[in-house]
Amino acid sequence: MIMNKALIIIDVQNDYFKGGAMELFEAEKAGIEAGVIITKFREKKLPVIFVQHIANYFGATFFLPDTNGAEIHKSVIPLDNEKVFTKHYPNSFRDTGLDGYLKQQNITDLVLCGMMTHMCVDTTVRAAFDLGYSVTLIGNACATKTLEYDSFAIVAENVQKSFLAAIDGTFANVVKANEYITSMMK
Repeated sequence: MIMNKALIIIDVQNDYFKGGAMELFEAEKAGIEAGVIITKFREKKLPVIFVQHIANYFGATFFLPDTNGAEIHKSVIPLDNEKVFTKHYPNSFRDTGLDGYLKQQNITDLVLCGMMTHMCVDTTVRAAFDLGYSVTLIGNACATKTLEYDSFAIVAENVQKSFLAAIDGTFANVVKANEYITSMMK
């Protein structure tokens, strides 16, 4: 069993799900896939780490402190013995102690999933790569939303595929949950 591997769940929080302040495309499906990976890591007694975004800046519209929307979603609830890092920026490493904790635990291989693919997931994957970690991203355990640029809407499915394509190969190995379980968790 590889003990230098950890799963990091990024911002799977209520505001991203149906009825939340920043609903994402297919968040429920991504949450289910994240839950599958969490279950496998727990079965193998590998570390599962959660990152929770709390918006602490003026004008924030979601992940507001002490709200239901900022709470971790029921599809991925942490166990009492699992670490939860609070962040205030898209990068899960910035001002959180996550990097120090991983190094203290001699963790070199990260498996990531979460929300939003185009923002916090992308930023965290790239930061992890820059910090020297080997990164696997569970693409179908991530969710995003439709974006707009220059008065042109880029639908969520295309945003998702574009960001996964940009990450894959250089910054991370992007796979689906079932592929990861079949080929990499043996």
